[in-house]
Amino acid sequence: MIQLKTGARYRSQVCDTEFIVVRPLPGDLDLRCGGHPVIDIKAEPDPARSVQAGADGGSELGKRYTDASGKLEVLVTRAGQGTLALHGEPLALKDAKPLPASD
Repeated sequence: MIQLKTGARYRSQVCDTEFIVVRPLPGDLDLRCGGHPVIDIKAEPDPARSVQAGADGGSELGKRYTDASGKLEVLVTRAGQGTLALHGEPLALKDAKPLPASD
């Protein structure tokens, strides 16, 4: 369990995924990537771990991911093969806002 702060950087223990917290949620959170808890960007991953089956949907570079409530938002800075998930629920790719018409 970790407490997220705006601007904090994290990484996966099992793949190349790295991200920045854009909008955090308060309290202790179970944020995972590839089925394992995320770690601080400066921490060394455990080489004995691998991406778990079902948690291998991947993350895309430069894309924002959000939870079901839309309150948590992270920005992927390095893509990887692990799926980002909060409390066991995969984070969804955030849709881009449509631009206004230029009539």
